[in-house]
Amino acid sequence: MNSTTHYDAIIIGSGQAGGPLATALANAGWHTALIERIHVGGTCVNEGCTPTKTMVASGRVTYLARRGADYGVHTDTISVDMPTVRQRKRAIVESFRTANQRRLEHTAGVDLLFGEARFIDAHNLEVHAHDGNVSHVMANTIFINAGARPARPDIPGIENVSTLNSTSIMELDQVPEHLLIVGGGYIGLEFGQMFRRFGSQVTVIQRGKNLLAREDEDVADAVAKIMREDGLEILLETKPVRVEQSATGAITLTVQTQSEERILTGSHLLMAAGRVPNTDWLNLAAAGIMTDKRGFIQVNDQLETNVPGIYALGDIKSGPAFTHISYDDFRIIRTNLLNRGKASIHERLLPYTVFIDPQLGRIGLSETEARAKGRNIKVARMPMNYVARALEMDESRGFMKVVVDAATDQILGAAILGIEGGEIMAMLEVAMIGKVPASTLRDAIFAHPTLAESLNSVFTTFDA
Repeated sequence: MNSTTHYDAIIIGSGQAGGPLATALANAGWHTALIERIHVGGTCVNEGCTPTKTMVASGRVTYLARRGADYGVHTDTISVDMPTVRQRKRAIVESFRTANQRRLEHTAGVDLLFGEARFIDAHNLEVHAHDGNVSHVMANTIFINAGARPARPDIPGIENVSTLNSTSIMELDQVPEHLLIVGGGYIGLEFGQMFRRFGSQVTVIQRGKNLLAREDEDVADAVAKIMREDGLEILLETKPVRVEQSATGAITLTVQTQSEERILTGSHLLMAAGRVPNTDWLNLAAAGIMTDKRGFIQVNDQLETNVPGIYALGDIKSGPAFTHISYDDFRIIRTNLLNRGKASIHERLLPYTVFIDPQLGRIGLSETEARAKGRNIKVARMPMNYVARALEMDESRGFMKVVVDAATDQILGAAILGIEGGEIMAMLEVAMIGKVPASTLRDAIFAHPTLAESLNSVFTTFDA
């Protein structure tokens, strides 16, 4: 049996929590092993935020080029060179990944180990390297940041069909003729709109009655309206029944709508119906680590599992799966373990942006959530075509919605569906952090003409 290397801490996964944590622990004098299965940087850098938003930018340029005449600018025929789009994406990912890896490799006290980690018990792990070698490591403190991967829905016939997921679709070297997308969430809509702009026919199949299931119904309806304006076919309350692929590669997806069984024929099929945690690779049972029924690791408010000394960070634990939440998980661990603080995930603000165009920026409670909690609220609503800057840019689709406590005038949450909606949302988040009342933003002086000055107007539109 191989000898075991002893560490002060072991981190499984080099995502947006694991990488910074390894550096912080090493700088504090902890001899740390960072085990990475595939590539440094996690989902965000390699398959998530960085590559997708790079390609979304290409889609927006295509969209604006086609709209040039609206601005009095006439262009030649627009064409999309997918290999160049792909290479631009690859280059940016490679630069981010390389920079992250170089930083870790030059950090004294960090050993970067490539391989798949599996628990032997609560303190010992084996690392299966890609060359077949197996090494053993142990530590009293272990952090799991192993992330999640795209789910593969169980549709009859799917095992015989070539499918795409959120990673493989970014490696296409041609624009799909007709892209079928199973799933009307954030991933499905971002890719759906992007490839529609590249020139694909796109059909989105959503089981629920609304897109973006966690959003208020009026927000989801407005998003669906924008998608349809952009030429996507949106099928709600529709579920896949079976799928098959012909010898020529054509994909036939049979779906059940509210009223009938319908056959869709496409050239490509994207499965965008959620993600599953990478817990099945870790042999968690050997360490006694508890998971929920979907396989996500259960943690307390300080991110510790049921096993003392073992923590879970990022997408592999239950809760929201966003890069910035993963990074905040790192900050909580750093505060509590290195700075003897008392940081907690309890009631932390949750900002996120859906990078459709226009963006959907979200923070805090939705109207539905606030009413379910019995909060006494007032709601401000204003269409983006009331915003001078949006009109000047000819980008006036969407609306603003802010939920405010009726008694204290404190902002509880917001949904900003509009041009740069994520940036406007961030202004409201800052106000929430600083407990700035809505009336203060209503009466503040913002430069004109900016998107920020929309905050003057929206807080004059509370429901009666």
